Amino acid sequence: MAELGAPPAAGSVLTVGEVDAAFGEVAATAGSGSAKRRAETLHELFARATAGEQEFLFRLLTGELRQGALEGVMIDAIAAAAEVPGEAVRRAFMLSGQLPVTALAAVTGGEQALGEFRLRLGRPLRPMLASPAESLDEALREHASAIVEYKMDGARIQVHRQGDEVHVYTRTLREITRSVGELVQLVRELPCESVVLDGETLALTDDGRPRPFQETMSRFGSSREEQVRELLLRPYFFDCLHLDGRDLLDAPLRERNAALRSVVGEHLIPGAVEPDDASAILDAALDAGHEGVMVKSLDSVYAAGRRGRAWLKVKPVHTLDLVVLAAEWGHGRRTGYLSNLHLGARDPDGGPPIMVGKTFKGLTDELLAWQTKTFQELAVRRDDWTVYLRPELVVEIELDGAQVSSRYPGGVALRFARVVRYRPDKEPADADTIDAVRATLKGG
Repeated sequence: MAELGAPPAAGSVLTVGEVDAAFGEVAATAGSGSAKRRAETLHELFARATAGEQEFLFRLLTGELRQGALEGVMIDAIAAAAEVPGEAVRRAFMLSGQLPVTALAAVTGGEQALGEFRLRLGRPLRPMLASPAESLDEALREHASAIVEYKMDGARIQVHRQGDEVHVYTRTLREITRSVGELVQLVRELPCESVVLDGETLALTDDGRPRPFQETMSRFGSSREEQVRELLLRPYFFDCLHLDGRDLLDAPLRERNAALRSVVGEHLIPGAVEPDDASAILDAALDAGHEGVMVKSLDSVYAAGRRGRAWLKVKPVHTLDLVVLAAEWGHGRRTGYLSNLHLGARDPDGGPPIMVGKTFKGLTDELLAWQTKTFQELAVRRDDWTVYLRPELVVEIELDGAQVSSRYPGGVALRFARVVRYRPDKEPADADTIDAVRATLKGG
């Protein structure tokens, strides 16, 4: 900001329209002398901004603006500004995948324009998410009519096919088609013309057990033939959102599952519809090295991008996906390494993550070295003992439930927490909420 040479204005006079116009002018300026003209435009803009507005604009320009406006908050804001139902905005965003496009439709065309969004092949949808259940019995009590299927220790994928054209996306909607040629070829051979599938992919050992999650994720950034040969990925599909010209998002899971079974064959995730013995499926999943099972209501529609109770995950131990807020310098064996992690749960109301505990348990020497290097790049401030981070990294934590505690702002603290793994496939918006942490309270 000092380079712009603009002292802050005494009062607030800038409008959003004026800022947008100035940014548009900067973006359109090109050719000889363009750098000087851009600087002049920004100088004029900053000269009309207060100190706080200058700070906001600077962070907006440099990509460092982090004000806690997660998607849920923005959806509510768009709905309020356009005076349309929040559910209409949410569904349109689910189908468009882009908040600016959704906002423009809401403001200019209202609820009717939002209703015109449709599933489009080649444009990924945000995946439907699951909530934890305390036990298999609890999940089955909640869903008397359900599918019970393996919860695999793999990476979420979404596959789109139109004729011979295939696209593969991660749970964060990043396209990885060029890195997973074996999946592309397999999908091309399915008995259909067009399809959108939701599922998991993972690499298996020779005896059919899942290889470490990190090995599966390593394939997503590489297309080297030798790595493909050494680490073949296998898909396991559990949902069908479109089949041969028919969108199935609003169809009940019972109907979507029938469509799924008609096309994926041996690539169907293991499980059963309304099984007589769900506990046998859980035991088989654990014996095969997987995490547990999913229990899904057969009457549920596909709620893309939302975490609800229609899908419940059952694991033998509690695990939560939390955000890393800070790390403390270690002692003893961990001297010289950033180790003790400060962990935060997502605020469902859109505020910053809520701290719920600390841990260094489960950290290997390799992870300690990686953390120490990576955390320096994410640091926003430091003191003698702690490096505070931008809340961008998600880590999977195993715990023995939670306990009531006045030490942390959410009123709960993790019990016997240990690091399982980092989740580079997840964003902070995918982290578990403070309510999910409270749900693990002992005796709760």
